[in-house]
Amino acid sequence: MSDDEREEKELDLTSSEVVTKYKGAAEIVNKALQLVLKECKPKAKIVDICEKGDAFIREQTGNMYKNAKKKIEKGVAFPTCLSVNNVVCHFSPLASDTSELEEGDMVKIDMGCHIDGFIAVVAHTHVVKDGPVSGRQADVIASANTAAEVALRLVRPGKKQLADLNSCLPHTMVVGEVWFKNKDVTEAIQKVAAAYDCKIVEGVLSHQLKQFVIDGNKVVLSVSNPDTRVDDAEFEENEVYAVDIVASTGEGKPKLLDEKQTSIYKRAVDKNYHLKMKTSRFIFSEINQKFPILPFTARALEEKRARLGLVECVNHDLLQPYPVLHEKPGDYVAHIKFTVLLMPNGSDRVTSHPLQELQPTKAIDDPEIKAWLALGTKTKKKGGGKKKKKGKKGDKADESTEAEAGAEPMDATTD
Repeated sequence: MSDDEREEKELDLTSSEVVTKYKGAAEIVNKALQLVLKECKPKAKIVDICEKGDAFIREQTGNMYKNAKKKIEKGVAFPTCLSVNNVVCHFSPLASDTSELEEGDMVKIDMGCHIDGFIAVVAHTHVVKDGPVSGRQADVIASANTAAEVALRLVRPGKKQLADLNSCLPHTMVVGEVWFKNKDVTEAIQKVAAAYDCKIVEGVLSHQLKQFVIDGNKVVLSVSNPDTRVDDAEFEENEVYAVDIVASTGEGKPKLLDEKQTSIYKRAVDKNYHLKMKTSRFIFSEINQKFPILPFTARALEEKRARLGLVECVNHDLLQPYPVLHEKPGDYVAHIKFTVLLMPNGSDRVTSHPLQELQPTKAIDDPEIKAWLALGTKTKKKGGGKKKKKGKKGDKADESTEAEAGAEPMDATTD
């Protein structure tokens, strides 16, 4: 086998080293999320919390693979964002911003880490208060979390599903002939949100992850509509996905209100243009050196130059902006995102955090949603001989997963 062939073979989960790197990145981002949650208190400056999240990831990844023969890139895969109340996503302000958290704010924390380009991302929703969360805030968090739990059970290798589906397939499925595809996940998460009288937010995509690729070509739409179409896709063993669920008590049609709030960008690697302004060329050169592939925050650049230079870069499609989107004032938005490895023995969710106690006004009564939640995330082992030998551990894991699914969906967590 040539070096090139070996390199290609090691890019998916068939390599134990790749699995280790995904799980290492996941462990760091889970700890970073815990750190950020502790900082979410009234009067805390949002930019300071974002900086602490990014700094923790840089510090922790910096301690790994120090003695590797070949230099291994590692660090922040997606800058820490804190989007509050009706702000949907991507709020990671510049150093000069003075925004603070207040008692009762609903905060969406979104962040990512990578080791050697193997990315783990997570998003979590937290209300800045002591005690249980109730009312519409609880409804929208429960809707996003339950939709995430359903998605976890449907984003699974197709050929591994069939043995588990005889008793709990949706009425549209046929045993032995088809399995869940990306469009089935889209329909399922919308159904879950509707059960809580909430809407899944349009424009959010769940992406396949690959080495140094945070937005792979295989995607799951949150909401299907005539303006947004993606290719039908099946989920396959050894793939990795970032499952991204955003729910709202509003219309689920967010708007860009102020372009100046945008601070996160990603280099469009397939685009080139000779920039006219000296400031733009300076900033673009810095971006190519420090952030050639993955998203970055403008905080990492010299602020005055960045404000000027980034505009020309975006205007000529050299950078992809991640705009700060808003629902209407008074609407609540919840965000749950997790990374899942589609392993031979089932789906392995590697990023998560337990929710606060929720007291929603709605409950899941729909038998189809209950059937989805009853699906295990591990493949059941059947037959005797060698397979049965290693079955005890696997059987225990299956029982544990199914027990979690049978609990109230808003309390379910899968580590």
